[in-house]
Amino acid sequence: MNTSRRFQQRHDEEQQTLIGGERNATQPANDDSTLLNRRTVRKLDTILLPFLALLFLLNSLDKSNIGNAETAGFTHDTGLSRNDVNTSMAVFFFVFVLLQPLGAALGRKFGMRRYVPICMSIWGLTTILHVFVSERWHLIVLRVMLAVLEAGFYPTTVSYMSLFYTKYEFAFRLGFFYGMSAVSGMLGGVLSWAVFSHFEGHGDGGGNTPELPPTRRHEDRPEGLKSWEILFLIEGCMTMAVALVGFFWLPKSADTAWFFTREERDHAEQRMLVDTLAISEPQKSNEDSPSSASRYGEEDDRERPMPVQGEGTGDGDHERLLGGNNLHEILRRTVSGVSGHPITEDSGLTKQDILSAIFNYKIWHLLFVNILSAIPATAFGVLLPILVKELSPSLNLSPAASNLLSAPPFAFGAVALFVFTIWSDRSRKRLTPVLWGLALLLIGLMMTILSPLSNYWLRYFSLCVLLSGSYIASPLTVAWLTNNTPEPGKRAILLGINGWGNLAGCFMSVLFTPEGEETGYFRSFLILLICVLISFAGFVLFRAILIRENRYRDNVLRSWSDEEKEREELVGDIPAPDNFGQRLARKLGLLALAKRAGSDEARKGDEKLTYRYSL
Repeated sequence: MNTSRRFQQRHDEEQQTLIGGERNATQPANDDSTLLNRRTVRKLDTILLPFLALLFLLNSLDKSNIGNAETAGFTHDTGLSRNDVNTSMAVFFFVFVLLQPLGAALGRKFGMRRYVPICMSIWGLTTILHVFVSERWHLIVLRVMLAVLEAGFYPTTVSYMSLFYTKYEFAFRLGFFYGMSAVSGMLGGVLSWAVFSHFEGHGDGGGNTPELPPTRRHEDRPEGLKSWEILFLIEGCMTMAVALVGFFWLPKSADTAWFFTREERDHAEQRMLVDTLAISEPQKSNEDSPSSASRYGEEDDRERPMPVQGEGTGDGDHERLLGGNNLHEILRRTVSGVSGHPITEDSGLTKQDILSAIFNYKIWHLLFVNILSAIPATAFGVLLPILVKELSPSLNLSPAASNLLSAPPFAFGAVALFVFTIWSDRSRKRLTPVLWGLALLLIGLMMTILSPLSNYWLRYFSLCVLLSGSYIASPLTVAWLTNNTPEPGKRAILLGINGWGNLAGCFMSVLFTPEGEETGYFRSFLILLICVLISFAGFVLFRAILIRENRYRDNVLRSWSDEEKEREELVGDIPAPDNFGQRLARKLGLLALAKRAGSDEARKGDEKLTYRYSL
């Protein structure tokens, strides 16, 4: 009996175990397994995910509080200028972006449980030290320290979270996590309003007060804490307190999670093993996901070989697979067996992980479009309180009012993000929601550009629409990377490289300068519109590239025997013609460089030709 028939027979036998033999593909075979899976995910959703979201909330607050402080006279009281704040933000994002891959590598090397709480404790202290700023270089040094400490946080935490959630559980949880950047803007605005309303501040925060001499020292200021100083103290202390809890709260892996029972620990490991190796029943054919047979370039009535990786499984699929004999097949397919470490362990990195990530052409395409699409979210995450104050120069909003008015646009952004990520998980698509999110962002930008300066509330509503589309592309791009990168080490490095998308922050500090206030930042919004249009086209092209890559793999597999397909699935060393990306890399000498650096010739994870990229 050949390989294809063996797998088909096993599939048929497993189907016979289902009640009535006609059970729905998402219906679990075992009620106990269903309850166990729900209990496991519920604990992750109520214990682990909210704490990770809280960490990101504090991370976003500490990154953006300089904008809130400026509305309360930060530069006036310290003797600095508004341009000094812009310079410090540009330096922050430059260092932050530069160190993203290194931070991700360190986070993967030492583990989330140790790396992130240590960094958070120190950057919380750094936030507090902003109280003592009296020179331009003080501010720049502190922002550089924040950049160094925060650089690895996002990729490390997202990579860590992907160790606990399956492919199509992930986007909504990531949306909830990433949505904290919008919630932080909303919370930061409300917190600033509360602080600025009850404590004295100096200066108008709008740049209209004459600048003080740059030689003015901290000790020369009026006695008593200013409102912006109290804001830095509150947010810095909160960060340090939560970081200390993190040392005890975060598990190293599902196998060591303090909130799981022994049975739940085993189940959490097994379900991620199933998801990583992607053993699933054939999915229904649709525009983006052809049938299992067509994926191999065969007609539907021909024998179906081994299921293809990359399509992922739903909740019911995981429950059913874990209830049968598939786990033995999964373990067999690990070739050399399991490494001895839990699949959800938060540390471990190899040279092959690094090289494979660096020479992955898709990440560089995504990085380019991410930078362009992330400029609005990055800009408004820091500067929205200032922009709300200056959106219509004829109004003279108080610091408290401008911060309070910055909350609703962030709320719009958070709600839209949650809706789009739910849609993404349920439809099992990533790129289509990204394109619709960018379309919403483009509408908001055009409304802002076309609205007259005299109509403040129309421009304010335009900002709400704009923010609704600003936060969607980035987390769903991360979800796509996570779904299509089975190896945790390589995934962490890719997320670190993708973090270079924060380079958008450098452009933000150049675009929104005080000189643009008189025109309502018309030129700045027009440049943003052009950038997002290019990003939209880039995502359309990326989707076309993935479809072409999948077709290339279909064509290669069509000429292979069942034994060759199985070996490719297990080992990934069957000779195959180069695809477009490999031919280009070979011409540029990049493949030879990778081999000299010690890259393994065997394909792994998404590089195997039996892997099909999801869209």
